[in-house]
Amino acid sequence: MTPLPKKKCSHARQGERRAHLKAKVASVVACPQCTQPMLPHHACTTCGTYNGREVIEIKTKAKKSS
Repeated sequence: MTPLPKKKCSHARQGERRAHLKAKVASVVACPQCTQPMLPHHACTTCGTYNGREVIEIKTKAKKSS
């Protein structure tokens, strides 16, 4: 038989135990090329550059000609 708690754990103690499980805010930096917000150590999703060079080719929407 497995061990069981003798008393009910209160909501306050449960919250103290889970205090470090909160969601973290993602850190954001400005892209040095286009100054749009981007995740650090990731390629920019707007201009496709990383560390001063283009690493992703970004497709732009074609304008409708009437």
